[in-house]
Amino acid sequence: MNTTATAARPGRTVYPILLMVCATHLLNDMMQSVIPAVYPLLKEKFGFTFAQIGLITLVFQLTSSLLQPVAGRLADLHPRPYSLAVGMCFTLCGLLALAAAPGFALILVSVGLIGCGSSVFHPESSRVAQLASGGRKGLAQSIFQVGGNAGSAMGPLLAALIVIPFGQASIGWFALAALLAIFILVKIGNWYKRQLALSARRPAVSADAAGPGLSKRKIRNALVILGVLVFSKYFYIASMTNYFTFFLMDKFSMSVQGAQYALFAFLAASAAGTFIGGPVGDRIGRKYVIWGSILGAAPFTLMLPYAGLAGTIVLAVVIGLVISSAFSAILVYATDLMPGKVGMIAGVFFGLMFGLGGLGSAFFGWLADRTSIEFIFQISTLLPLLGVITGFLPNIELKKHEK
Repeated sequence: MNTTATAARPGRTVYPILLMVCATHLLNDMMQSVIPAVYPLLKEKFGFTFAQIGLITLVFQLTSSLLQPVAGRLADLHPRPYSLAVGMCFTLCGLLALAAAPGFALILVSVGLIGCGSSVFHPESSRVAQLASGGRKGLAQSIFQVGGNAGSAMGPLLAALIVIPFGQASIGWFALAALLAIFILVKIGNWYKRQLALSARRPAVSADAAGPGLSKRKIRNALVILGVLVFSKYFYIASMTNYFTFFLMDKFSMSVQGAQYALFAFLAASAAGTFIGGPVGDRIGRKYVIWGSILGAAPFTLMLPYAGLAGTIVLAVVIGLVISSAFSAILVYATDLMPGKVGMIAGVFFGLMFGLGGLGSAFFGWLADRTSIEFIFQISTLLPLLGVITGFLPNIELKKHEK
């Protein structure tokens, strides 16, 4: 793909760059999603408890979550066009180490390296997506985010087709995806470098640079509400992503591969739903998308633990479709609150997403060891009800039009 002549101009969405960022997000999250997808294999091979499974996820997601705000703020202050490719090298090393890990300690080190790669990728890629958005930030973020959700959906499918039949060492084949991502990220870095040079020679003033006109207290309160909404969404997602396969195997006696296909159906629906939130938020307002996405999923989550096998899979698909549209809207809403700190805000919210997902995985693993897999699904179904607090968010799009 030729990006030499592609330049970002006000009002012009640079689709080639957005598609490249989407593709690398797909590859990045596909490789990361291999981690929870191979949990049944690792549990059987090494005799891990559910608490140890949760700790593996906790190490991966806390590694990325703690570093992402720092990486994002550094990107705001000192953009490094090729840092994306460098970060992907950490993911490459982590995958190769995971393929050869002989025990629990090295598995933790491996997922920690993959988490370091993620900490660089997400905030800097969000900056690139907004730079290429031409003002259509919701659309750009959705294009970027749908790549990640599609990659997350592919992980369990590829694990079922490759890793489960051929064993732990076959994880090393995913290193080829990391090499492809590095190649694409170098291309993106070339474009990003030119945009930084153009901005230095011809600095542009964004129409949104002054922010939404809210007091610091209202901005802080809005960010806290968004944080609670991310908690409700990703604690629930943690229960689905990490334990849905075990739930199906335990309740319905499904095979490992069958359960992986069902998880793929949930994640594929999430990928399909992701694209909706950004463009619809650009049109009707992001607050309403957030409200409908999280609270709107609650009726379906409440029914899931009590349905039959076919009903469970159908409900999982509907839940993935509905709840997945929230994050793009949340992230763009947050960057609209603090438009001069896109990298830091993206890092905070991606970090919060991963960190809460890790805590949720560890918590539900601990709870499953002490109760049952079915019980944690009965508890987690209540989380989307927290979406009701979206009503306390200010209508910042309306305030912008009134200015």
